[in-house]
Amino acid sequence: MRFYDLSNKELIDLTSGSRLGVLGQTDLEIDEKTGQIISFTIPQYRMFGLRKTEVYSRIEWKQIRKVGEDMIIVETEKV
Repeated sequence: MRFYDLSNKELIDLTSGSRLGVLGQTDLEIDEKTGQIISFTIPQYRMFGLRKTEVYSRIEWKQIRKVGEDMIIVETEKV
């Protein structure tokens, strides 16, 4: 699967049912040796998505449960 196939999909948390962001607005952490994606770093928005906060969420590749046509379901750790 290419990153282009993943872009513009919504990230949804299976644990809480909340929307985490859109995969076009994230940073990737990539293993330099293998080229595989290790994690996504998602900025948290406030004020109707106009201003970024200093808080980021990190979603590891192994947390992805399902890649659908419009969204990606991830399972974060339960608190």
